[in-house]
Amino acid sequence: MFEKEYDVIVVGGGHAGAEATAAAANMGSRTLLVTMNLQTIGQMSCNPAMGGIAKGQIVREIDALGGYSGIITDKSAIQFKMLNKSKGPAMWSPRAQNDRMRFAEEWRLALEDTPNADFYQEMVSGLLEENGKIVGVRTSLGIDIRAKAVVLTNGTFLNGLIHIGEKQFGGGRAGEKAATGITEQLVDFGFDSGRMKTGTPPRVDGRSLDYSKMIPQPGDSNPEKFSYLDTVKLTKQRDCHMTHTSELVHNLLREGFDRSPMFNGRIKSIGPRYCPSIEDKINRFSDKDSHQIFVEPEGWHTVEVYVNGFSTSLPEDIQFKALKSVRGFEEVKFFRPGYAIEYDYFPPTQLKHTLETKLVENLYFAGQINGTTGYEEAASQGLMAGINAHLKINGKEPFILERDEAYIGVLIDDLITKGTEEPYRMFTSRAEYRTLLRQDNADLRLTPKSFGIGLATEERLSRMKAKQEKSEKFVNFFRKTSFNPEEINPILDSVNSSSVKQSDKLFKVFSRPRVTMDHMLQLDAVSEYVNQNKLDTEVMEQTEIQVKYSGYIEKEKNNADKLHRLENVKIPDNFDYSKLKSLSFEAREKLESIRPVTISQASRISGVSPSDISVLLVFLGR
Repeated sequence: MFEKEYDVIVVGGGHAGAEATAAAANMGSRTLLVTMNLQTIGQMSCNPAMGGIAKGQIVREIDALGGYSGIITDKSAIQFKMLNKSKGPAMWSPRAQNDRMRFAEEWRLALEDTPNADFYQEMVSGLLEENGKIVGVRTSLGIDIRAKAVVLTNGTFLNGLIHIGEKQFGGGRAGEKAATGITEQLVDFGFDSGRMKTGTPPRVDGRSLDYSKMIPQPGDSNPEKFSYLDTVKLTKQRDCHMTHTSELVHNLLREGFDRSPMFNGRIKSIGPRYCPSIEDKINRFSDKDSHQIFVEPEGWHTVEVYVNGFSTSLPEDIQFKALKSVRGFEEVKFFRPGYAIEYDYFPPTQLKHTLETKLVENLYFAGQINGTTGYEEAASQGLMAGINAHLKINGKEPFILERDEAYIGVLIDDLITKGTEEPYRMFTSRAEYRTLLRQDNADLRLTPKSFGIGLATEERLSRMKAKQEKSEKFVNFFRKTSFNPEEINPILDSVNSSSVKQSDKLFKVFSRPRVTMDHMLQLDAVSEYVNQNKLDTEVMEQTEIQVKYSGYIEKEKNNADKLHRLENVKIPDNFDYSKLKSLSFEAREKLESIRPVTISQASRISGVSPSDISVLLVFLGR
């Protein structure tokens, strides 16, 4: 069946696996995706949504690099919102509700339409290794499939264990069996492993809910989209709804705490801090008598509803009794109860920046196997692992994004430098250069880089260049064009901004805090320029940000340049830290374990102090 050797084998068909397959195949590698169920490629295991705070930026970065997540999201969206619009553009974060069934279908069709991508449905039970290199995989039927590189994207399936109250059973997801064999072999290779947990809420029948008792949560009146390509914007949307728990609901949930696997010791692993279960919220925030519940439709036509904010592993009878006491849920019917799942992961400090493992050559890890949580975090790692696997086997330079270039760069650097002992989730606060890493400019930042390695298409590059050129010309228009005080003062008065007495450049007045592009378009010269040059909202948004935040952007660029000076100070591969007696014991231990490539990376390791960095710099002659 598999006489030929593949270039890349991807194990697992979730968000990481799907992006890894697409990236490697589109770059020219003969790629095989092996998954336990071809019907669940790109499955949204938890909430039916993509994007959100910082996560939306990641999806736009994936799209800018030539990945599929943004396109799939646009094709299956049922609602779109730009979050944090009241804040500065560094915080604006796109989010879409999706049709769960259509999302998975679009992923499957997109991959089937990708040349060089093959598929095989079976469980991978082991890896083929020769002389410290991975050379393929072995399936549960005993079939050996050879490859030059292997990307593991096993999600929550590695020795997965599902908990509902005091009941527990093996599984990687509801209704699907766990994957066995790989963890044990990797531990034999010398890898450290650990256990993490995550959870999911009940799914219920939307026909049994009373939406009149809830608060509607509509999408944006002028919805945008994720992909920089010509995907279609939403013209109609489905509402979500919001309701709240109460003290009665909390008391009913407390009745099951003695049977909760979280509280009775059955689950010992750590769950996601920023997406806690409802019982964890009640326990940690005991002073609050109410928590928000978001009622999210699973698609255009299905009646299934996702109860966001009610993630739980309590016994099913307790879940049902408590949820019936939530306003609007009095007659609720369950499709299935919520559950928690424990699974194996491998601390990501065991990886290089390319996501290749340090211990075994040509083996890559991506997604929840690295201790992350979230579709977007997984997809971005899959994309980068697929890219780097292709580049490695073709003898090309690795593709690594720096912290000032992409949220993806921040994510990977955090993982391999700091590691994680709890499921890692991306936030804007994790990025020290977030003014540079906005959702609106991901194409300007990343598409040329991706085109350079052969992934982003000519179409993407030409679209990006056209947007960049139009935006730069529009900014220059504001720098060169003067205003008339009689025309501008009524606008300034309307936003309580001080009036002007003499003519000046438009750039100066546009830079004021409360003056927006909509105000500028009231000026004849501006509206005429926009109409003549057929500028779209994307170009106008980019222009407004460049005008209003140019000082902040320049300051961050200067800070990033200073950081790059330390990035240029390389640490030799086999550097012996034991020679440096002036290093603290903790620093020596951490540096020996993580093996940073540069001084800059070493400075970000927890436990390595500025004085330790000074010792290193002196020893390296700097």
